[in-house]
Amino acid sequence: MPFTIDILDDDRVLEWEATADGAVVTERDDYTPRFYVAARDPDADLDLTTIQSVYDQHPDVVTTEMVTRRPGFRRDEETVLAVDVAHIDRVTPLARQARQLSDHPVGDLVCFNVDFSREFRYCLETGVDPTPASELSTLRLGVPVTETSDDVYGEVSVAGDTVTGSPTDILTAVQGVLDAHDPDVLVCSTSEIVPTLYEMATEAGVDDFSLSRWPDVDYQQLASRSTYSSYGRVGHSPARYNVPGRVIVDESNTFFYGETNLDGVLDLVSRSKKPVQELAWASIGNVLTAIQICEAHDRGVLVPWNSWRHEFYKPMGTLHDADRGGFIFAPEVGRHENVHELDFSSLYPNIIRTRNVSPDVIRCDCHSDRDDVPGLGYSICDERGYLVDVLQPIIDARDEIKAAIRREKERDDPDEDRLTELEGRSGALKWILVACFGYQGFSNAKFGRIECHEAINAFAREILLTAKGRLEAGGWRVVHGIVDSIWVTPDPDVDDDDRDDLEMLATAITEDVEIRLEHEAHYDWVAFVPRRESDAGALTKYFGKVAGDGGFKIRGIEARQRSTPPFVEAVQRDCLERLDATRSPDAVLDRLQDAIKRLHAGTVPVEQLVERNRVSKPLEGYTQNTRNVAALKRAREQDLAVHPGQDIEYVVVDDEKTSRERVALVHEEIGSYDASYYETQLVRAIGSLLSPFGWDRTDIQQELSGVCEPELTDFG
Repeated sequence: MPFTIDILDDDRVLEWEATADGAVVTERDDYTPRFYVAARDPDADLDLTTIQSVYDQHPDVVTTEMVTRRPGFRRDEETVLAVDVAHIDRVTPLARQARQLSDHPVGDLVCFNVDFSREFRYCLETGVDPTPASELSTLRLGVPVTETSDDVYGEVSVAGDTVTGSPTDILTAVQGVLDAHDPDVLVCSTSEIVPTLYEMATEAGVDDFSLSRWPDVDYQQLASRSTYSSYGRVGHSPARYNVPGRVIVDESNTFFYGETNLDGVLDLVSRSKKPVQELAWASIGNVLTAIQICEAHDRGVLVPWNSWRHEFYKPMGTLHDADRGGFIFAPEVGRHENVHELDFSSLYPNIIRTRNVSPDVIRCDCHSDRDDVPGLGYSICDERGYLVDVLQPIIDARDEIKAAIRREKERDDPDEDRLTELEGRSGALKWILVACFGYQGFSNAKFGRIECHEAINAFAREILLTAKGRLEAGGWRVVHGIVDSIWVTPDPDVDDDDRDDLEMLATAITEDVEIRLEHEAHYDWVAFVPRRESDAGALTKYFGKVAGDGGFKIRGIEARQRSTPPFVEAVQRDCLERLDATRSPDAVLDRLQDAIKRLHAGTVPVEQLVERNRVSKPLEGYTQNTRNVAALKRAREQDLAVHPGQDIEYVVVDDEKTSRERVALVHEEIGSYDASYYETQLVRAIGSLLSPFGWDRTDIQQELSGVCEPELTDFG
């Protein structure tokens, strides 16, 4: 089973299989990728022979044939045109030509199986399993941020060792380690390492330098860098490169490898048929789509190039009722003792599984008179939906893996390597399950449908309301609830003898709704934080002391925010422990006062004050002189490329200024910092801890300065 596949420009394909003695390559020259053309309307009397004759004359087309396939889950088998192409790079241009034929009005023809990634397409069409049969060897190459804008590196990290010197020295060191380890996977801090090293070799006259395992090809550029927007956030996608015989993992462009580990990546490789390199750079939705495509392929269903599914007609009242999210109970701001958190296990995926919610069966014609979805009146066909078959194995696998993790942790001498593997796999599957619901409402999802999104939310609202009713009837008071989680505490108006056991209640609710309600945690106390400009509770900001293990659970406040400097996070966590030990805001303010004194004394290391923020637009796109703008100006001054969607790290040195002197980049020599600015950040962080107790930042600042607001009674 090959772990990577190279598709060369001369139409040859190289399959690389990892073995204990290194990689073995198999060369193929008979692979021809395929796409399909069909009528958009199944009832249209459309003659495909005309377009077949056009394609038959094209030099990039190997052959064409009429075959029977299903152009959609709701369509039966029909005759479609299959077009075999000489090279994988010609699939999209040739498919685009089908839309430009004058013999057919625009929109009459549609193309399928067009925009697949290269290696995934190969595995899907040839039946190759890209799951490695042997353990993959890994080598890391890295360069510091100060080197990323240069055409010649002066410093490179190779397998953890730093190499400096002339280009020849660096290239010799890289080649030596590469030859000694012969890795299957090259983990690079940035993908630009690949072309830059080759450019350095050319300039230095080093003819024998090569990262590749194939002597005829050094590397290929698969994609250029780009900026994109997703759910209101700007992201950056670096250029992608391929080195024959090796997997390239770009640390600046990998989700699953960064969020899990290689074990998690390999688990998804086996499920999605996307080889390691493509899985590493793929998004959650991309991998979920690949798994869905595999299921469609097994059912003989073609994959649309573009999503064109219309939203089914619905009355205005239904549209209003459907356009809602999950149910939320506003949290009761303040501190609550003896709180239990209950979570529905993988609620949305399990709604799909237990209620058979799938694009191919929602609002079916055969049961249009049924009201299967609560509050919306949508029908759901009795035939098992394809999405259930996609998610069922993932849900079952994650349950098994979580059980294995619990068993391993309960052992007297747990196997840490085994735990790392299991947690990586569990984490990877968790992300797929998290995305499966939202992807149904994504306009570009290959097989999504907005009615599925609406139905899942409708079932979720009913389930949470059912749980709330059963818990309150059993003598428990709900203090917060959001979508799939609910926090309860003993109802003080109910005698202990009359209160139902929480575990028994959870079991009864599980049986009722057919989705497991799990006891997630017991807290000695939980504090729900108010919104910044309101007394209402913030939905996702809370912190609490976990009963028994001495730890804390923190959500939403500064210690969990990625931009928070390490010093501010450490002080907030220290004050949280102090608050738990003393139950006294005054004791917390003593710790805050001490931290402020250290700031103004200049004893806090500058690396503890680094802020990390995402750049949302080019420098010219900003109209205000923010700290990000100051940092971008410094980066440009030093020829450092920071693209929209990437992070920039800096220390605030003088927040009164609006120029680039306001901040210093993290790699610069920083002699001082703006203590007053970081004092403000500390007060804000401690304000989050004390806000459930009625304190705000003004109260904290007055207490610190010894100033008290006079009251009218003081003048009596």
